Amino acid sequence: MNSAESSETVPSLTPDVCARLREALLRSRYDADGVTAALGAAAHAALGRGEPLPALQASAEAGELGTLVRLLLLGRREPADAVAAALAPLTVEDAVAAEILRPDGDGFRAGLDIRPHSDDEGSWWVIADLDSDQLGRPVDREHVLGVGHASLSLVRATSRRPVGSLLDLGTGNGVQALHASRHAEHITATDVSARALALARATFLLNELDVELVQGEWFTPVARRRFDQIVCNPPFVVGPPRVDYTYRDAGLGGDDASALVVRQLPSLLNDGGVGQLLASWLYVGDEDWSDRVTRWLPHGTDAWFVQRDVADPALYVGTWLRDEGIDPRSPEGLAKAEAWLDWFAAHDVRGIGFGFVTLRKTAGEPTIVCEDLRQAYDDPLGTEAAAWLDRVEWLRPRDDMALLATPFRVPDSVVLERIDAPSDEGWETSIRRLHRLDGPGWQHEVDELAAALLGGCRGMLPLEDLLELLAAAHGEDVAQLRDTATALVRELVRHGMLEPAGGFPESGPASARETSR
Repeated sequence: MNSAESSETVPSLTPDVCARLREALLRSRYDADGVTAALGAAAHAALGRGEPLPALQASAEAGELGTLVRLLLLGRREPADAVAAALAPLTVEDAVAAEILRPDGDGFRAGLDIRPHSDDEGSWWVIADLDSDQLGRPVDREHVLGVGHASLSLVRATSRRPVGSLLDLGTGNGVQALHASRHAEHITATDVSARALALARATFLLNELDVELVQGEWFTPVARRRFDQIVCNPPFVVGPPRVDYTYRDAGLGGDDASALVVRQLPSLLNDGGVGQLLASWLYVGDEDWSDRVTRWLPHGTDAWFVQRDVADPALYVGTWLRDEGIDPRSPEGLAKAEAWLDWFAAHDVRGIGFGFVTLRKTAGEPTIVCEDLRQAYDDPLGTEAAAWLDRVEWLRPRDDMALLATPFRVPDSVVLERIDAPSDEGWETSIRRLHRLDGPGWQHEVDELAAALLGGCRGMLPLEDLLELLAAAHGEDVAQLRDTATALVRELVRHGMLEPAGGFPESGPASARETSR
């Protein structure tokens, strides 16, 4: 059955079935640590690269765990008696009825994708649909995606500070809610797809988590409620207004799905509450992307748009065709690509931006920043987003006079790079660049005076005193230095490259601050 013909079905993953499946998985140590230990680091890493043979060989001596690895992770057909032993006390008959297994000759194959997923604190299991490679055909319209790169990037981009209430909008397989369980007292998860909610419910049952599940489109099922935090991995694929797959297509044209979430999300936040999402935006004609996305914002919203990539339309279409299991060279692939690219051309779309959005409901004058972050970095962006909000909140009430009265210090993670070029008098510094070694690795080029000023920022003298000393030493006008220094200080503070001597207090909704006590 292809995607156009598929209808939504809901597997019967009852609490009893999930409890017996949990017992089997625990007994065999089918969790993140158990699988890694059984396969070995090299085979496990190869599996992550899409190279199954080392894991297949390593699983041969792993008993029931090896059976589950081959069945659930490698997509292999396993003998009926071995599967029955590995899943006990869940019977194969009940597993087939719940879509966990599908008969194949005298054995069984996996009917659902059930795999370990972990963080620094422990391991969970996530239930999703099989991908096109395991099915041998394109996925169905109501396909529930597994934990992919987009899901993981949102996990890393989400703040993990304690909150009282959290909404996972468009939960899919439930992975964002799993991570939210580490820091949120009450979690609500929504989805338009009954199948997605069924698999998410099974994920939560399997992990013994209490999550409220509500079905409905966008914010409709929680329209009169407010939350301390909202996370959302929406169907952000841009193009013609159609729905081929509910996990990625919203039925809205262009980037209207991302615009809808950005416009409506803040109204469901408590004061000081934070929303974090993945989003896409179009590059239309000569319009600047930052002008486009800031028009989406409602009043009273701090916003940090971080652009991680910009794709050419043809590359974008080819990527998403392969994602659904369609060869771009096939007749179907060529027809879909042509229609998609024709739509882009008709709307003068010259590129597609992608990135993270952090929003906060505020009663003060909002801060809105759009910036590129296309360089590689290792630290989770969620920690940086929370700190960015703290820094913005600290800056909000402070005018230039308040900044001048503040002693600042340069964090230990910030260094000054100098690039010297040969000159008639020897080496001459041509570039001075501040470089933050942690987080996203922000960089700022500064001139000689700014470098000298920052060299004096050790948390002892107010900025005003440092400027007066700098002006006297270099024969500069102190009033002009004040004007340029305060703008630079604000930018460096926002990027965590300069901080008040006493640091920044944590910001957030009052209920979240109470939760953390």
